[in-house]
Amino acid sequence: MDTVAIITSVLTLIAGVGIFLIACSMMSSNLEALGSKRLKSLFSKASKSKLLGVGVGAATTAVIQSSSATSVMVIGFVNAGIMSLTQAATVIFGANIGTTITGQIVALGLFGGNSVSTSVIFAAFAGVGAFILAFSKKDKLTKIGGITAGFGMLFVGLSMMSGAMSYFSELEEVKSFLALFRNPFLLVLIGAVFTAVVQSSSVMTSMAITMVVTGLISLNQGVYITMGSNIGTCVTALIAGLTSTKNAKRTALIHLIFNVSGVAVFMLIGLFMGFGGVDYGYIFGKMFPNAPQIQLSMFHTVFNLVTVIIVLPLTNLLVKLVIKIVPDKKEKQTAPDGPSFSFIEEHMLRTPPLAVLQIKNEIIKMAETALNNFKTSCEIICTLDYGEIEAFRQRENQLNFLNKELVRFIVRLLKEDLNEKDRIYLTTAIRSITDLERVGDYAENIVEYADKLKEVNGSFSQKAAEEINEVKELIEKLYAEVIEAYKNGDKKALDKAYAVEERVDKVTEQMMQNHIERLSAGECTADVGAQYLSFSANAERIADHYINVARTVKAYL
Repeated sequence: MDTVAIITSVLTLIAGVGIFLIACSMMSSNLEALGSKRLKSLFSKASKSKLLGVGVGAATTAVIQSSSATSVMVIGFVNAGIMSLTQAATVIFGANIGTTITGQIVALGLFGGNSVSTSVIFAAFAGVGAFILAFSKKDKLTKIGGITAGFGMLFVGLSMMSGAMSYFSELEEVKSFLALFRNPFLLVLIGAVFTAVVQSSSVMTSMAITMVVTGLISLNQGVYITMGSNIGTCVTALIAGLTSTKNAKRTALIHLIFNVSGVAVFMLIGLFMGFGGVDYGYIFGKMFPNAPQIQLSMFHTVFNLVTVIIVLPLTNLLVKLVIKIVPDKKEKQTAPDGPSFSFIEEHMLRTPPLAVLQIKNEIIKMAETALNNFKTSCEIICTLDYGEIEAFRQRENQLNFLNKELVRFIVRLLKEDLNEKDRIYLTTAIRSITDLERVGDYAENIVEYADKLKEVNGSFSQKAAEEINEVKELIEKLYAEVIEAYKNGDKKALDKAYAVEERVDKVTEQMMQNHIERLSAGECTADVGAQYLSFSANAERIADHYINVARTVKAYL
């Protein structure tokens, strides 16, 4: 046994797995960024029927080459209330079909014989993609270059794994050792654990296909390892779901139950066939003779298709089951420990299109929080009633938290692969967050003006309070138009927001004139008047910051 050759083969195998993983990541991220708008559109259609949901899941996974990414996106949509549990279940079913495409591509790349290997032909795409990346200046072309290079690197990694395993297949010691692993349950466990570690069923399935082709393991061993990879791939979704809402936890559980059920059914069938001396390796070997790569890749496809066919009619029962496992218990309402995100979670960095959508939801919620503090500050300065001051302070802490942490999250997201429109949006979002935090600061100023009124035993006249209420109602109206423009890119709403903001300017200017008149008539003191003028100036600035948020839609419409 040549020690140097063994070490070289082990290192080559590790390098091949690494390149394969990087290739999958490159293809997934670039395809996802290039088609993010289409992906969102696809997911929105999943509600029309169960079969369409399966089709959407299969198509999405086939495109982005990652069932884990699809599952995490689904969990994100459920978490945001955009998708129901039933819709999510059907998309996850489809994702299991879509992920078999990678196995079919790998199987195709392992043909060759005496002619030029298809793996070598496909590997050449890595060079083509690199050439595009080196000379492309347009974002879209760069993404295409990344996809092409990733596709080619897939087969570079595959060739390296195949070469290393070919050497091991010649060593009797290695073959004898692997021959000990015949127990189907142990093989399923190996497949599940390895897939959970690398977080990619595509890598595990591709390695199993390569090992079968090189003769390192039997087809039947490859079959059970592939089954195990279906269970292991649930780990990513479980991690994403267990830190989210109840429905997100249920979605992750649906994914696990579905995959485990498929493995259980096929294990039972395999057990019964074993009594007759027949196994999956024998059946698929007869169906696709002299093509071990096709034998295993076709088993993978059939396995997932049959599982979907069995479980799809039981979708509603499966949803009811997970609701019973994760019930809607009436929990005691406890005050939050501190400020936190309402929509964003760490795992969303893996799915940039979903993260962008949730950032917009977070900013809309932030705008509402800022408005609530402004309304409370108006109430406090008019009535000097501090009953809501604790809620006011909690909201101010939330605004300060979002100003720091949401910007940090966006900066991290900007390092991911994004399409140009999403990148522009995120840049403007940072400015919007600053504007909304300033709205909160001005509301805080208004409360301080109330404190000063209280110190001098002063208060506003009925007329002044009515004018403050008029400005408050105008800013509420401005907020409604701003959110409509910001949420839906509505140009008409933007025009209406401009019109309301102009009215705020005129009303606050009139407030100053009214104050001078009241001061001249002796209807108010200088101390009270100073707080009134400060309020009108702050209200006008609040309107300016809200209109700044609406104005950002021009950048990416």
